[in-house]
Amino acid sequence: MIARRERLHVLHLHSTFGAGGKERRSVDLINRFGPGVDHSIVSAEPGQLGAAALISKAIPVRFPIGFPALAGRFSVRRLQTLARAMQGFDLILTYNWGAMDAAMAHALFAPRMGLGPLVHHEDGFNADEAERLKTSRNWYRRMALARSSGIVVPSRRLEQIALDAWKQPAARVHRIPNGIDTKAYGRKPRPDALPRIIKRPGERWVGTLAGLRPVKNLRRLVRAFRTLPPEWQLVILGEGPEREAIVAEAMDLAIGHRVHLPGHVPDPAQAIGLFDLFALSSDSEQFPLSVVEAMASGLAVASPAVGDVADIVSAENRAFITAAGDEAALAGALADLAADEALRRRIGAANQTRARAEFDAKAMTRHYAALYAAALGRERFP
Repeated sequence: MIARRERLHVLHLHSTFGAGGKERRSVDLINRFGPGVDHSIVSAEPGQLGAAALISKAIPVRFPIGFPALAGRFSVRRLQTLARAMQGFDLILTYNWGAMDAAMAHALFAPRMGLGPLVHHEDGFNADEAERLKTSRNWYRRMALARSSGIVVPSRRLEQIALDAWKQPAARVHRIPNGIDTKAYGRKPRPDALPRIIKRPGERWVGTLAGLRPVKNLRRLVRAFRTLPPEWQLVILGEGPEREAIVAEAMDLAIGHRVHLPGHVPDPAQAIGLFDLFALSSDSEQFPLSVVEAMASGLAVASPAVGDVADIVSAENRAFITAAGDEAALAGALADLAADEALRRRIGAANQTRARAEFDAKAMTRHYAALYAAALGRERFP
């Protein structure tokens, strides 16, 4: 049993700590819990630490050097080494499949080594499980999460997967919808708010915010966009390994001059307001934070019906959530919304009302604080 200290020290083990949706949510919670908690953050992809820039300078945070790799060939000795590295922390938070070996190490060695409680966060799947879950991974998750104090999922689909495919007890699974500071969105930014691109008079922007990874299928978005009138530009905010492939797709379609990739944006609230329409093109999502951010900014959304997207948007927007994988339908939704400014405004207003009522960060933070407090056997967290 770990002796309680005056200050809590939380260990975060991420599949990646690039500035994607789950990482930005994690950082938002870290900032909201305040400087009274110490945090150590490890990324399974050591170079992916882009979200670190979003952490308030008032927060005590460390990025341990020499922490054992979170991914690698399975062996009991490697898991034992991981478990030793987790000693001395009050609370261990793991994120996605990339940190599942750490959860397994905890399941095997927590009692013997006196490890703190573990809460796992699952936000979705990469391209290798976008269409179908791997049976071997389902079995591994069942065993690895056996000693967890809780499993957090943002979507109804993931909740059902945790209950059915991973055979987790209902009391252990907690569905907490992603939330944002909705009041920070909805203001009109300056035309030059983004690096390397300025919104010019008369232009209209279809925008998206995503890690440039295969599962986001942004080449599909480029193809769906290509038939829009020439005043429309496609602006893709984010970084990742698919950048060159996206640019090549745009060049092949002779619309390279209308497709822009300004890179990572530290504060989406300062940029999304430049968009006239928001689009998603992913093969797999669960509860995409970017859709909530677009809604809070008063935008209509065109997207495949992946994850909980159809439930997230307002009733007025649901006609523009198309069948997953249907590229022609996505292109049609974009064209219909691009052609009707009054419709976009009406849907955007309904989306903004829903985001402020249902998806504000204050409610999300209360739910996470209650879960972490229960795991620690405390009345409150921090």
